[in-house]
Amino acid sequence: MLRSCAARLRPLLVAHGRPGGARLTSTFSFEEVTQKDHALPKPSWSKDLRLLFDQFMKKCEDGSWERLPSCSRHSVQRFQNFTKAFFSGSIPVKEEQISQAKFFPRSFEDGLGFEYAMFWSKDEKRIVCLFQGGLYLQGIPGFLHGGALVTLIDTTLGTHAMLAGGAVMTANLSINFKRPMPLCSVGVINTQLDKIEGRKLFVSCNIQSVDEKTVYTEGTAGGKT
Repeated sequence: MLRSCAARLRPLLVAHGRPGGARLTSTFSFEEVTQKDHALPKPSWSKDLRLLFDQFMKKCEDGSWERLPSCSRHSVQRFQNFTKAFFSGSIPVKEEQISQAKFFPRSFEDGLGFEYAMFWSKDEKRIVCLFQGGLYLQGIPGFLHGGALVTLIDTTLGTHAMLAGGAVMTANLSINFKRPMPLCSVGVINTQLDKIEGRKLFVSCNIQSVDEKTVYTEGTAGGKT
């Protein structure tokens, strides 16, 4: 199914301005391009991932939760706005390269990399990311690579910080691996906003098993808007 990630993200991001009144869209504007929304069920999704997804879609019906669309490419306009916000000098990346680039967590074929969907609760100020790690993300035999998990943690915490405070870049990221996570298993990332100090945001998360009995990884991050 093809949907416009830009069109679906715009009203959500406008609704969550950064502290001080500036809107997120003042820094991140999106071109009206039609892209595939990858945060929707696919044949490569496991039964457990699909079940969790359906449960959270039910929670979205009363407006307490929102599913966040996810595309594999960022627009050139978004790149331009982002660089203006964080870089004062010349950028060693050409716009034509950006138009061909893919968002790293979405760069694998279905079922081989990460399959994931994020849900945002404005009232609870947290994100839940439902995911499974594919066959190309192996570290030690039979388990997900720690660096792959860090990538998804950074993506999820960064999304939370962006919704809470506007355009943001990760300044530091601390990871505590508790237990190896089996390859192709389903996990749940739960995030929370710990505090805001001026232009600095601090967020944290953990990765749990579906039954919530096992904690695989914990992470904390700080970012600057």
